[in-house]
Amino acid sequence: MDEATELKLIGQRIREARIACEMSQADLAYAAGISVPHISDIELGKARMNVLTFRKVIEALRISADVILRPNIPTVNQLYQQEFSDTLKDCTPAEIESILKIVQEVKQSLHNKPDDNF
Repeated sequence: MDEATELKLIGQRIREARIACEMSQADLAYAAGISVPHISDIELGKARMNVLTFRKVIEALRISADVILRPNIPTVNQLYQQEFSDTLKDCTPAEIESILKIVQEVKQSLHNKPDDNF
């Protein structure tokens, strides 16, 4: 995989994490101490980050670097599974069933999607 593709994937994962944290780009920029345009460029894969900037971003998002850099390793998958379990912890059985159906449909949709983003 070339560098441009890697930067886009990393930026995409940062954007997904930011959205999952219900943060705007401005919120993340403020928390990380960097500019909004730089956050935008990172998310679009247009900018390289140095290690210190990367550390500031993941600390602001309160996530592991592995989630951004190595999303397909078993440890990261376990983190996702734990997060999913924590999310369902206070749901009723009916809510869990509804969420499960939604997740299954999203998964099927992703599996049917051309593999251009992953």
